[in-house]
Amino acid sequence: MSRLEQLQNLLRESPNDSFLLFAIAKEYEGASEKDQALHYYLQIVNNDPDYVGTYYHLAKLYEKMSQPAEALATYGTGMAVARKVGDQHALAELSSARLNLELGADDTDD
Repeated sequence: MSRLEQLQNLLRESPNDSFLLFAIAKEYEGASEKDQALHYYLQIVNNDPDYVGTYYHLAKLYEKMSQPAEALATYGTGMAVARKVGDQHALAELSSARLNLELGADDTDD
């Protein structure tokens, strides 16, 4: 059984588990199945909008999908969430990534 299958089995038992949804999104992203990854990231944003770690990875996915406006908006939303939950590390990461995108820098840190 693959890691993805194992995660999906666990998700059946806990369908709103943000950690499992995130792990599944990363598996799909790693397999270059961007639309599937997007589906799971968006599910987290809709079900658990304070799960701050999602925003960086979702925005990076938008960048890979050549959707810079969506990436910028996602970074902005993530920054607001990071401020709300008091996560200064996430706020700094999101701010830096957003600035790099605005400046047209090639930030390939995943």
